Amino acid sequence: AHDGVPVVGTMIETPRAALIAGDLARHADFLSIGTSDLTQTVLAASRDDAHRYLDAYQSQGILSKDPFRVLDPVGVGRLIELAIGAARSASPGIPISVCGGHAGDPESIRFLCRTGVDEICCRPEVLPLVRLEGARSVVAAEPTDRSSAEFPRVPSSEGN
Repeated sequence: AHDGVPVVGTMIETPRAALIAGDLARHADFLSIGTSDLTQTVLAASRDDAHRYLDAYQSQGILSKDPFRVLDPVGVGRLIELAIGAARSASPGIPISVCGGHAGDPESIRFLCRTGVDEICCRPEVLPLVRLEGARSVVAAEPTDRSSAEFPRVPSSEGN
């Protein structure tokens, strides 16, 4: 609760939720993007069964990396960018966080920082990595972008 008023947010974990993020942002106090579940729904694949076919997908060039470890920037990433853009257009300044297993991968962290998320929720053991990659993302920003670049907040109490 914020000043006695309940805070209401929503998870963006399905393609439909990403596509209507602007509408959701008009009614929510914050959004959180669940990268692991969004990856599963975008790929129509269970991370529990992916080991059966991911090697074949990678060897045939269908996927360059394991999308459950490294965020897929082409499919899942585009939906995340679309969702953030729509949400911020509908509700400027709405806090947007990201949670999921991708917060333990440097490449994914850099991508997420470039999207403009406000917060990355992670497991405690990857907190130093998230802080380091977030700082690197700010430093790597174009000089004209650096004045507005912010390091995403990383709550240390999240257990995702």
